[in-house]
Amino acid sequence: MGEYNKVILLGNLTRDPELRYTPAGLAVCEFPLAVHHKYKIHDEAKEDVCYIDIVVFGRVGERSKEHLHRGSRVLVDGRLTQRRWETPEGRKRSKYEVVANTVQFIDLGGASTPGQEEDLPL
Repeated sequence: MGEYNKVILLGNLTRDPELRYTPAGLAVCEFPLAVHHKYKIHDEAKEDVCYIDIVVFGRVGERSKEHLHRGSRVLVDGRLTQRRWETPEGRKRSKYEVVANTVQFIDLGGASTPGQEEDLPL
């Protein structure tokens, strides 16, 4: 059996998206997403928040930068990846992030209305 790597997240941006371009001209958009998990223990309401970095490439990344802002609600479908690099001091670093295949804009600056949601495949 082969491996399977799929992540689906619904959350809110904690910062405005940042857009940059690779030397080859490929758009790379990054934004942090807060995903809340509410539950109860012995009738006491609890909540955990997980902060996940999202990376979106190409036209979907450009559209994300155009339409999203801090607080925007999005549904992200993608895959988990580990980015590795070395600091100028020679220290090895790594971090996990989700590379989005699609980003569905649930809230474009106000209450979502029919026709306002946008599903953009990568």
